[in-house]
Amino acid sequence: MLQKEILLDLPDLRATQDLGRRLATLLFPGSVIALIGPLGAGKTYFVRAVAEGLGVSDSRVVTSPTFVLIQEYHGRLPIFHFDAYRLHGDAEFVELGAEEYFAGQGVCLIEWADRVAKSLPAEHLQITFTVTGELTRQAKIIGFGERHIRLAARLV
Repeated sequence: MLQKEILLDLPDLRATQDLGRRLATLLFPGSVIALIGPLGAGKTYFVRAVAEGLGVSDSRVVTSPTFVLIQEYHGRLPIFHFDAYRLHGDAEFVELGAEEYFAGQGVCLIEWADRVAKSLPAEHLQITFTVTGELTRQAKIIGFGERHIRLAARLV
């Protein structure tokens, strides 16, 4: 499988927000974005920025779906926001109907995607957030598959 890796330093919250909004302009129906990072790394903050970039009228509705497991938001493309933190593996993720969402016309953003990695489609964009300081982060972006590699390259 083709893949490409990019490292971006995010010196403040604004840079994380800008990255999310920039990604939103590039997303296409069927985009799958796997988000990885520890608690407090900014995964939900990033999803909120993507939602803003996709035209969600009030991004305050974007919250971590830890307890409901999936949230849906309406923008230029439908947004399906998953949280795999409380799941006990790939089987539970599949039971949520993840494959149907992946095959749909929306955008899937999956927090804690490393917990359900075997269930992700072969073609997706993976963003791993590393905490480098109180408000600084590094984003490692890997595109898997031709469309997501092109998407990753356009984020630089």
